[in-house]
Amino acid sequence: MRNKTVVREFILLGFSDKCWLEILIFLLLSTTYFLTILGNTVIILITLVNNQLYTPMYFFLRHLAIVDIGFTSTVLPKALTNMANGQRTISLPGCFTQVYLYLVVGTTEFALLAVMSIDRYVAIRNPLHYSTIMNGRTCSLMVLCSWAGGFLLIMAPAITLFQMPFCGPNAMDHFFCDIGPLIKLACTDTSLLELMVLLIAVFSLLGTLAINIVSYINIISTIMRIPSTAGRQKAFSTCASHSIVVSLGYGSCIFMYIKPKGANELIFNKGVALLNTVVAPLLVPFIYLLRLFKLPWLPLKVSQEL
Repeated sequence: MRNKTVVREFILLGFSDKCWLEILIFLLLSTTYFLTILGNTVIILITLVNNQLYTPMYFFLRHLAIVDIGFTSTVLPKALTNMANGQRTISLPGCFTQVYLYLVVGTTEFALLAVMSIDRYVAIRNPLHYSTIMNGRTCSLMVLCSWAGGFLLIMAPAITLFQMPFCGPNAMDHFFCDIGPLIKLACTDTSLLELMVLLIAVFSLLGTLAINIVSYINIISTIMRIPSTAGRQKAFSTCASHSIVVSLGYGSCIFMYIKPKGANELIFNKGVALLNTVVAPLLVPFIYLLRLFKLPWLPLKVSQEL
């Protein structure tokens, strides 16, 4: 690999060549990143310190918050550093590391969303046996499998990518090292790698989406058989936050494959990447925080205000 590789670093063209626009984007992204870290950290701390939240639902939520912090942290710190320093470069090992972690954490997040939908299904379908089925060992194993699945699924395409020669050009019209733009810079036939990436994307995206859909079909079917209106409303409320998060996560990824006709591909890809890596991780904690602040363990006045 060392004998074949000429390129030692890549140039990330970022968002714009205009200084004032770069400063504006830097301020927006830095504020968004701070709020994302803050919101997810609050969720982690609340679910750790409050005994009433020692349930499978909030156990999975805590790990989802950890994943969201990792997901946005694989991209934004380097992008913000480049904008602050006026530089646009990233080393070859740094680019490979960023690509690998970005894909691993993203795949793990989809797996966790599928696990959370299964948890909601068990809670509504078998409420009397819920604590027995979703015990601590089962929950830990499901989280472990989500992380292991993320690492193992990305391993094969990552090894293939890292062995490819890069001999120029080295300019990437993006604000971070994404696998699509990086593949285009390889100085060799990439058809096999592109097929691997496609298959893994279909498996991880559509596979976990199918689990979510099947779970929610069964959840809705079970809820509609609940005789009382109050019972149905309570059951729906336990799934509302997760369903919104699922829509955000999968919706942003669907946009990657459904490009409006006549749209500029590069601008569109950057916009979707911002939605996926910046906007979604920011909104997720606040969606769940609204639910957390309505719990009965908080002061009644705060709960009524929300």
